[in-house]
Amino acid sequence: MDVASTVTLSVNGDQHTLEVDHRRTLLDLLRERLALTGAKKGCDHGQCGACTVLLDGRRVNSCLVLAVAQDGAAVTTVEGLASGDRPHPLQRAFIEYDAFQCGFCTPGQLCSAVGMLAEAAKGWPSAVTDADAQAPSSLDEAEIRERLSGNLCRCGAYPGIVRAVREVAP
Repeated sequence: MDVASTVTLSVNGDQHTLEVDHRRTLLDLLRERLALTGAKKGCDHGQCGACTVLLDGRRVNSCLVLAVAQDGAAVTTVEGLASGDRPHPLQRAFIEYDAFQCGFCTPGQLCSAVGMLAEAAKGWPSAVTDADAQAPSSLDEAEIRERLSGNLCRCGAYPGIVRAVREVAP
């Protein structure tokens, strides 16, 4: 019985073809096989968001995703957000607004914020979006907090995180 399959992934723009155990999560593949350690293993149960990456442009908890099921997918980790030597605007804003303390959750927070901004730009409502509106009129503090509520920060850097996202949000 086969317990591994060949999978091809685009990770931060680079193609990787790997033999992957069927039980291996995307998080473990990124960290252990590709040495991309930005995404963190926090709870390993999908509750903290420290492992958040973008999978085909959508944010996911990579600890819950089996790598073998992602054949042909495009993965963006925090290491892939920058453009060469130029940090992503959210990375610059996180520094400017002191949106981290210990930094453990920061990679997941950044990937989640990038995904959240894309969702809002597509007009996807959140639980706090005005029910009469077809889409959020703006990303105010309540919208940002709700949309990032799946990413926990043990240090409580939420005020800085919200300010940084508001700075970058259109």
